[in-house]
Amino acid sequence: MKLLSSLKGKTSIHKPSLEEFPLLPLRELVLFPHTLLPVFITYKAGMLAIDEALRHDMRLFAACLKLGDNAPPETYPVGTVVRIVQHLKLPDTTFRIILQGEYRASIVSSLPQNELLMVRVSPLAATSNETLSPKITALMRAVQNSFAQYAEFSKKINTDTILAVEKTESIERLSNLVCHALIIKAERKVELLGIADTSERLESILEVLELENEIFGIQKNINGKVKTRMEKTQREYILHEQLKEINRELGKEEGEDEFADLERAIEGKAPHEETLLKARKELTRLRKLQPFSPEAGVLRGYLEWIADLPWNEYSNDAVDLAKAEGILDEDHFGMHKPKERIIEFIAVHKLITLENANFAVANLGSTDLELTDMVPVDLDLSSLNPIPRPPQLASIKGPILCFVGPPGTGKTSLGQSVARSLGRRFVRVSLGGVRDEAEIRGHRKTYVGALPGKIIQAMRRAETINPVFLLDEIDKLSHDVRGDPASALLEVLDPEQNATFTDHYLELPYDLSKVLFITTANSLHGIPYPLLDRMEIIEIPGYGENEKLAIAKQFLVPKEINENGLGNAHIAFTDGAIRKIVRHWTMESGVRSLEREIARCVRRVAREAVNSGYGNSEEKDLSVFSKTIDTNGLEKLLGRRKFKNDLVFKEARIGVSYGLAWTETGGALLPVESIRFAGNGEFIITGNLGDVMKESARIALSYLQSARDRYNFTVEDISKTNFHIHVPEGAIPKDGPSAGITLAASLLSTLCQVPPKAGVAMTGELTLTGRILPIGGLKEKLLAAIRNGMERVLLPLGNTDEWAEQDEELRSSIAVDFVETADEAFAFLFTSNAVKPPSLGVGI
Repeated sequence: MKLLSSLKGKTSIHKPSLEEFPLLPLRELVLFPHTLLPVFITYKAGMLAIDEALRHDMRLFAACLKLGDNAPPETYPVGTVVRIVQHLKLPDTTFRIILQGEYRASIVSSLPQNELLMVRVSPLAATSNETLSPKITALMRAVQNSFAQYAEFSKKINTDTILAVEKTESIERLSNLVCHALIIKAERKVELLGIADTSERLESILEVLELENEIFGIQKNINGKVKTRMEKTQREYILHEQLKEINRELGKEEGEDEFADLERAIEGKAPHEETLLKARKELTRLRKLQPFSPEAGVLRGYLEWIADLPWNEYSNDAVDLAKAEGILDEDHFGMHKPKERIIEFIAVHKLITLENANFAVANLGSTDLELTDMVPVDLDLSSLNPIPRPPQLASIKGPILCFVGPPGTGKTSLGQSVARSLGRRFVRVSLGGVRDEAEIRGHRKTYVGALPGKIIQAMRRAETINPVFLLDEIDKLSHDVRGDPASALLEVLDPEQNATFTDHYLELPYDLSKVLFITTANSLHGIPYPLLDRMEIIEIPGYGENEKLAIAKQFLVPKEINENGLGNAHIAFTDGAIRKIVRHWTMESGVRSLEREIARCVRRVAREAVNSGYGNSEEKDLSVFSKTIDTNGLEKLLGRRKFKNDLVFKEARIGVSYGLAWTETGGALLPVESIRFAGNGEFIITGNLGDVMKESARIALSYLQSARDRYNFTVEDISKTNFHIHVPEGAIPKDGPSAGITLAASLLSTLCQVPPKAGVAMTGELTLTGRILPIGGLKEKLLAAIRNGMERVLLPLGNTDEWAEQDEELRSSIAVDFVETADEAFAFLFTSNAVKPPSLGVGI
């Protein structure tokens, strides 16, 4: 225990009377003479001090510990000599004691004895005697009066203490009793304990009392103001209740002025009967509640949601096919399949609208249709605003489309173009990372802060019941213990069910059947099958080089020139420059990286223009600045090339073949390398391959072993040969069966020591009997082959029809050979030194 040897404040020590006591450190407790204090002692230093005192004269020196992380702990240099009046040792060796303060003292020196600390103390004596001078008497009376006021404010001081302070005539006793009763910090009490001068001590005590009384007065004033406000609220409530009674006597509806607008707003939306009944029921409950009750706030928010939602508001659909097709072509290049599907939807909508109009006119006399349901045959159909029809009239349900393709191919922006071509509102909800079912269906309104789900929130933003609704990144949905949002979407995306979609917050059926839902995904693998089954899949493949060139010239270059402040200048990219950027600075199926590289070029040009003084003065107007970016200046603008096709060998090599893979980001070239060496038949596979691809490698080896009589192996005993297959870029996981023929070609090259033809890529699943099965993702794989400079591609014969559906531009960019068996593929890939060729596949 570390002790402070200095003492703040004026003290006077009686030098002849020095005594030794065990030191009892107290935490945030200050004991004064003439007072009693019960204390629990649970720490070792305190228990040793008490044991020492009990063996001698029952007295200790109690001092308060200083706050802080001091090691060892420090005590203040002043304290009180105390006597143990009662003590009780508990079973856990701790003590419960009652201490009585005898006199104040200060530490002169410390005498450590093992873990026990003894201290030598000197009594603190007042610098003035007990003679009551007029000043001292006045100070005492002021302290007594101020303490009486403090006790009245505090309400925590017992009557005995108040009487003792009022009747005492001793300066020391008065000071100690008042200091003991004050509810202030321990540091301040220690200061009051250590002041020796009587007059100074009384003045300090009086200062503390007056400060505390002033604080109490301020608190009382604040509490009074709060109470006044509460009384005002109660008064308003009573008047409100009286107003209700007056309205009732006058025959008026209760709360008519307060709730009439909300009721009219709900009725004006013309929801179905069930919704109206529910809203009226909740309005009746709301009228009976106190305005400031929590339940009233919940009900008001619920009714406001019903009033804000569109129930019968339609947007006028465009039925001009040529105009819609022009809008789609204006915003996006290519994408024939999705565009055709949207045009088909508009055509069907136009026919059904015409059929309904004719039906309404023909059955005017035999049905209960009102005039508002009639549509003249010669009316311009583009101005029609669909209205709720009787059951006998046909209606078109909103299709549910799923655009699947690599990133950067324009799936999300295509949704906006669809909305523009149809003349509908557009809303978008991103599903990436959503893992709580309540994000889709909402929370029950009984929960604090409850809201509807994302579907209903988006419908409120749309303000019509037939918007184009984009559910972005549906393959990135997750799930945890709070539910599966993909399951919640089953009802939303089912045309047979979504006419009565029920949100947990609304607890009412809501019609989503008129919504045109569009979902986007990079891959179908992450979408549960029941959800996938409800959507119409439209693949949006990657772009070829010529397509990227057209997109860059029509969309990307003008966009970046305008966004970078060069709209008035004359900036141009040559076709060669754009092609070179595509080949050497990007390696993707989409155009996002291409857009970034074009933006980098334009920013460098903008910097060059500013450094040349253009745009800074009228003399050098930006309209006269011109710059043509060609192939020669690209590396100066963009730096060194990012992609150099390092994985592709220009010449044929033994054991090296090239496969094609499909990924979520597009197609990729898949080099396969294999070697052999003497051993015990071990088969090593590396390159971060998945289980399916490892099985394909074993199938390839087994097939070659079974067909060795048709090939010129340079190995006598395969069982005494080790094989090692490696697929480069081992940090990237790879899996799938379509690399089967590629693995077999690499192994056959190693076994025969004959390289396969250079510049040939291949893809196809190999079976144990040597058949080559069709593959998926054909366009992405072909684009990957073109990007990496391949001359020919071997494809399964089962993909012939899909090849015929590809664009003429793509088919003219690379040569393709179709093979049905492994023997046909090997006959094309290898010379007669390795294989006796059977019939050759069909070449294109």
